[in-house]
Amino acid sequence: MDAQRPARLRVGVVGAGRVGATLGAALARAGHAVVAVTAVSDSTVRRVERWLPGAQILPADEVLAAADLVLVAVPDDALRPLVAGLAETGAWRAGQIVAHTSGAQGISALDPAAARGAMALALHPVMTFTGRAEDLDRLSGAAFGVTALDDLRPVAESLVFEMGGEPIWVPESARGMYHAALSVGANHLVTLVNDALGLLGGAGVAEPARLIAPLLSAALDNVLRLGDAALTGPVSRGDVATLQTHLRTLRERAPEVVPSYVAMARRTEERALAAGRLSADQAEAVRAVLEDA
Repeated sequence: MDAQRPARLRVGVVGAGRVGATLGAALARAGHAVVAVTAVSDSTVRRVERWLPGAQILPADEVLAAADLVLVAVPDDALRPLVAGLAETGAWRAGQIVAHTSGAQGISALDPAAARGAMALALHPVMTFTGRAEDLDRLSGAAFGVTALDDLRPVAESLVFEMGGEPIWVPESARGMYHAALSVGANHLVTLVNDALGLLGGAGVAEPARLIAPLLSAALDNVLRLGDAALTGPVSRGDVATLQTHLRTLRERAPEVVPSYVAMARRTEERALAAGRLSADQAEAVRAVLEDA
């Protein structure tokens, strides 16, 4: 295999869920042959039939035996035990490429495979997957958080480019912070937006998504360009009367949202104070209202 560009590879996917199936399809689109996958649930089997036609559904050890490149796309907690268990059976082999898709873990999760001569890569697509056809198109230009040994960086880069992505190097020691940041930015965002939509629906707004979409788009654009200068709203203005009204209304009509509202308001106050958008007196007044809540 050319170290600068992987040859056409026989690909095996261990865990053909939303992520595994999408990345497998991306590799197939780049000219690699997805030859074998693991699939247990009916929905996963249907996904394989639709997105990875021709791939055999096999046990994990047989997937490894058939593949030059093994893509391991299983839940984070299952990754290390799976890799270690396959190592105990002698399934990994020297010269085989193994890449996992976990954001929270680096290449150390693949140590049992590397000890048997496999080439370990951590390739985490920084993208949300829904199991729909658009997942594959969203890989175009998407960042991948990549961790690999220096001599394997060209292989990792080439695979990411072939899937349509852009490799962003993440040190092994930084994987935990890296993934926590992504969770705050994406996973928590979904929860916040869904709460906002629910509150608007509870207020009688007929089309909550239509109402709030332009505001959300502008807020995201502003913060990506301006950072804390994009802060707005009653907390960043020190408008305690409005803050009290929000909390009173939420306690009466949506008490389940109060804890998250208070937590985010406290963090907003801290950022606004540090950025000079709130005076010390204003920040203290905001904190007093939130503590009362």
